[in-house]
Amino acid sequence: MNHYFLNFIQKSTFLLLISLFFSCASKKNIVYYQNIQGIDTSQNSASYEVKIQPDDLLTIIVSAEDPEIAIPFNLTTVAVSGLGKPDLATGQQTIQSYLVDRNGNIEFPVLGKLQIGGLTRSEVMQLLKERIGVYIKNPIINLRIVNFKISLQGEVGIPGTYSVASERVTLIEALSMAKDLTIYGRRNNILVIREINGIKSYNRVDITKADFINSPFYYLAQNDVIYVEPNNVRVNASAVGPNTSVIISAISILISLSVILFK
Repeated sequence: MNHYFLNFIQKSTFLLLISLFFSCASKKNIVYYQNIQGIDTSQNSASYEVKIQPDDLLTIIVSAEDPEIAIPFNLTTVAVSGLGKPDLATGQQTIQSYLVDRNGNIEFPVLGKLQIGGLTRSEVMQLLKERIGVYIKNPIINLRIVNFKISLQGEVGIPGTYSVASERVTLIEALSMAKDLTIYGRRNNILVIREINGIKSYNRVDITKADFINSPFYYLAQNDVIYVEPNNVRVNASAVGPNTSVIISAISILISLSVILFK
């Protein structure tokens, strides 16, 4: 009877361990850029450009050979002290920004209302160059999106919202900002939530396959949200509960005691 009892305990423990770790991730579910040989990435890289969206904050600086004639086409600068209050005498100069309204418009000095929503950065610069060119010979336009940010959630090292200085940030670069995926993150089913003209789209990306480089979601747009789902190992562990390790330890102790008492 003692022999059967020991066999029962040992088999029960074995089955429990198998159920917990049967779904361990394989190499093909973890490695990025698999089968990258032969993938042409030049077209996507060359053609990508961010488009202006409502709620973007833009800095636009107009320059000319004669700086004086460009002044009317620029917003006034504001001096800000260390306490964040205007201080025209000693404060640091801060360039004011243009807020793109919900209809995709900005109010531009001299030119008035401009419809720029949906245009790329280079298209907006060309538009301004043509419109301002009526008043200034060969104007120079510099435009930046200053509130470009992305959010990462789920199975990443450090979830959160990240500000991006560049306007060309890839999904892989964004994941690196969040200290990469955890070992429990599903690399073959990453969700990218993107809003265009007030409409959200939900898009799945598989970064284990090299051809995702040519996906329209390889480069991120401002305010994109990236969500990494947990894999089966994480889900199963959560379903068993946080006390799994305690249970396994208790069973191990029970087996040891059984061996001592019934040998």
